[in-house]
Amino acid sequence: LGRDPTDVECFDMGQSNSEHSRHWFFGGKMVIDGNAKPHTLFQMVKATLPKGVPNNSIIAFHDNSSSIRGYECNALQPTTFGKAGPLKVAKQTLHPILTAETHNFPCGVAPFPGAETGTGGRLRDVMATGRGAYPVAGVSSYCVGNLNIPAYDLPWEDKSFVYPSNLASPLDIEIEASNGASDYGNKYGEPVIHGFTRSFGQRLPNGERFEWVKPIMFSAGIGQLDGGHTTKGEPEKGMLVVKLGGPAYRIGIGGGAASSRVQSSENADLDFDAVQRGDAEMENRMNRLMRACCDMGDKNPIISVHDQGAGGNGNVLKEIVEPAGASYDIRKVFVGDNTLSVLEIWGAEYQENNALLIRPADEEIFKAVAKRENCPIRILGEVTGDGKVVVHDSEDGSTPVDLPLELVLGKMPQKTFVDDHQDVHLKPLDIPEGTTVSMALDRVLRLLSVGSK
Repeated sequence: LGRDPTDVECFDMGQSNSEHSRHWFFGGKMVIDGNAKPHTLFQMVKATLPKGVPNNSIIAFHDNSSSIRGYECNALQPTTFGKAGPLKVAKQTLHPILTAETHNFPCGVAPFPGAETGTGGRLRDVMATGRGAYPVAGVSSYCVGNLNIPAYDLPWEDKSFVYPSNLASPLDIEIEASNGASDYGNKYGEPVIHGFTRSFGQRLPNGERFEWVKPIMFSAGIGQLDGGHTTKGEPEKGMLVVKLGGPAYRIGIGGGAASSRVQSSENADLDFDAVQRGDAEMENRMNRLMRACCDMGDKNPIISVHDQGAGGNGNVLKEIVEPAGASYDIRKVFVGDNTLSVLEIWGAEYQENNALLIRPADEEIFKAVAKRENCPIRILGEVTGDGKVVVHDSEDGSTPVDLPLELVLGKMPQKTFVDDHQDVHLKPLDIPEGTTVSMALDRVLRLLSVGSK
C-alpha cells in the first residue's frame, strides 16, 4: 500500500484471511509422517467430478450451493410485477439445489441464537445461488458430548469429565440449538424435514478423551433454481451495489476470526460478542423480494447476489464487485444503532442481509417491489472498474478503506500442515458376564442416535 493501514483495514484483513473465509486447511499442503501429500483436500474433493466426463452437474465447487440438472415444470408465476395481480400457470425449468454448512462455534457459545443464525445463513446461501433461487426445506443436525441428564445416569457417561466454562453444556446445546433452528424455520416459513443427532464421550484405552466437546451444528437446505438464472453476471462499471435486509447492530463482531481459533475462557466475552442474532421475519421479507425478482424470468433485475456472512459488509461488498472494484459511502449503510463506529458498521456480521448488483435502469422496479414487500434496501455505491474497493465517510470526509481487490482477495501463499499418525491400540469387544439380550437392547435404545428416532 505504501502507507500505514487504517484500523478498519486491519480488522477487514483479519476477517478476510481467517480460516473460516480462506479455508487454509482444505487448500493447504499436507505433510503426514514426513511425506508431502500430492493433493490438497480440496483437490481430492473436486476429483470426484472430473472435467470432460459427462455428468448432470449445473453448479459445483463454486457459488453458494450445488445444483444438478432438473426438469421443465408447470409453475405458478405472477402476471404483474411491483403490485398485486393474478397468478398464471407457465412452463419453467427448475434445477434442484443443495447447500450445507456447520455453525459450531456460535452454537457452543450461545446455542439458541447460534443455531438460529446457522439456519438463517444457510437459507441465504440457497436464495443467493446463481442470480437468485427459491428455498424449499431444511435439515438440522447436532453432535454433542455426554448429556449427563440429571437423575438419569447412563453407565457409559464418565462423571469425572470437565467441560469448558465458556461453552454451553452438551444437554443445553442439544435442547436450545434444536429450539433455535426450529424457531427460525417456523418464523421464516421453512420446514425442517430431516436431520440426525449424536451424543458421545469416552476415554480410549490409550488414555485419550474422545468427545464432541465443541459441538457440531449441521444445517443443510434444498431449493430450486430457474434454469435461466444459473450464472451470476460480471460486475460492470456503473452498476449499482444494493444491500437489502435489516439494520446493522453491534453483533457478530469478528465472528469469522473467532470461529477460526482455539476458544478459551479468557476470550469468553469476545466470543459471545462474535455470535450473531437472528431475525427470521426480516429474512422472510428479504426472501419475498428475492423471489419476486426471480419470478420475472428473463427480466430478473438481479445481475449477481452474495449473502452477508463472515466479515459482514467488509466481505460481501468486496466479493460482489470482484474484480472490477467499487466506491461506497459508509453512511449509506442502514444502521439500527447510531453509536456504531465505522469499523463496526464495516465488520459486524449482522444477519438477514444480501448484496446485489442491479443496473440503473432497473432501480425503479426494484424499489417498487421492495416497498411492496416492506423490505429495507440501500444503494451503497456503484461499480467503478478501477479494481479497488474504496469506502468514504461522508460525515467527516475520511477514507477508512482503500484496498486493491487483487491484494485482498487474490491468491495467498499456501500454508503447510504437518502431522503424524498415532497408533491406537483398541481392545477386543468384551461383553460382561451375565449380560442378557434384554439388558443390551435396553442400553442401545437409550443411545441418543437410536432413541431419537
